[in-house]
Amino acid sequence: MMVKQYLNDLVSLFFPQTCAGCDVPLAYGEQLICTACWFHLPYTYAHLDSENASARQFWGRVKLEAAASYLYFKEASRVQQIIYHFKYKSRPELGLILGERYGELLKESPPFNRADVIVPVPLHPAKLRKRGYNQSALFAEGLCRAMQIPVAALCLARVKATRSQTQVNRYARHENMLEAFEIRDPEIIGGKHVLLADDVLTTGATIEACASVLLDAGAAKVSAVTIAKAL
Repeated sequence: MMVKQYLNDLVSLFFPQTCAGCDVPLAYGEQLICTACWFHLPYTYAHLDSENASARQFWGRVKLEAAASYLYFKEASRVQQIIYHFKYKSRPELGLILGERYGELLKESPPFNRADVIVPVPLHPAKLRKRGYNQSALFAEGLCRAMQIPVAALCLARVKATRSQTQVNRYARHENMLEAFEIRDPEIIGGKHVLLADDVLTTGATIEACASVLLDAGAAKVSAVTIAKAL
């Protein structure tokens, strides 16, 4: 055991791991994200405000019990770097730690802590094969570890790779996204309060579609949380 620790320390000395947010070498005891980045990340505290910006984004679109995002996402920011490493640089462990951190806050915050099951937004199978993991599922697993709410990773499936949303109006975008998802096991969410988990909230079309499909399949309530909300 001591030899293994010695070898790990030696590797870290010559090839130090760097922070996913600022690319500075991590200090001893730091993991994935440095202390300075954790301190300076733009937290939304949205879980404390039922009328936060993420929740308001869905008013008149789909009935959500609640919605919140952990961080604000801006171009050329620490959060953008973290999300980039998480999604495109094979750093799945970032999703777990972000989920755990946010879960520690949400487990004390109703109505999120009253959810019965966590459902991650699914990837299309082709994208899942290419990336190797579903970033929303890892975020959901981190939430599960902190909140002690089970994850139903296979309940919701993405059955259609959607085309670009930028050239279509809101109604067409909504219809396009609705056709992309289906429920594989309605018994898991029937009569339950579902906590829907995704990575970044932008237009809201994906969460809107997933929540609509879950409610149509018998979910009693749907709340939604994301790692970040785009500004």
